[in-house]
Amino acid sequence: MKDPLALKVELFVDSADFDNIVHFSKNPLISGFTTNPSLMHKSGASDYEAYARKILAAVPNHQVAVEVIADDLATMEAEARVIATWGPNVNVKIPVTTTHGEFTGPIIRALSADGIFVNVTVVFTLEQVRAIATCLDPNTPAIVSIFAGRVADTGVDPLPLMQETLRLLAHLPKTKVIWASTRGLLHIAQADEIGCHIITVPPDILEKLPMLGKDLATYSLEGVQAFYRDTQASGFQIRL
Repeated sequence: MKDPLALKVELFVDSADFDNIVHFSKNPLISGFTTNPSLMHKSGASDYEAYARKILAAVPNHQVAVEVIADDLATMEAEARVIATWGPNVNVKIPVTTTHGEFTGPIIRALSADGIFVNVTVVFTLEQVRAIATCLDPNTPAIVSIFAGRVADTGVDPLPLMQETLRLLAHLPKTKVIWASTRGLLHIAQADEIGCHIITVPPDILEKLPMLGKDLATYSLEGVQAFYRDTQASGFQIRL
């Protein structure tokens, strides 16, 4: 069985639930957390800044992604500069486009040039990756979040996209690539195999991590035994 501790890819928990974040911060496998306004709202946050600051203060040794909420470039940039002051462990999530499809490259460039750690999110295509690459300062830490799981949802294999993204961004030594919207342990194994820097994982998939690399023959036998127990409990009989 593959030891989860041997994974080279960093695991970030995709959650804004405060108790979950504190719980997982004690797990040595976890390097950081990703949040967004949708997750914040579902977690009951009423004051976005106060809630984000609470999370950042609770896990000072972990990176936490906090997203802007505006939809125009000027306000997004202003919000990003404010969020960047909320804690030394924050990275500021910037969607790759506005809701109208306008590329956010100009503000990514300005923020990165000023030393602000941006996390460019909701990235789906190599065209977007190439455009982002021209905006990032090589001396400033950055993250590019590829929604590989959602790409897979369309029936497209995300592996070539992720491998080419790593190649395209290799000249930016402080930029890390995230495999986002993870759908299962297979994605964790794939991300690790290709040398992806980070993968975001929801709590329910993290609970399955002990299954990683489980011996398939053993798993098969356990399945047969489980089905047989269910059959015995049913009381079914076949008359011979």
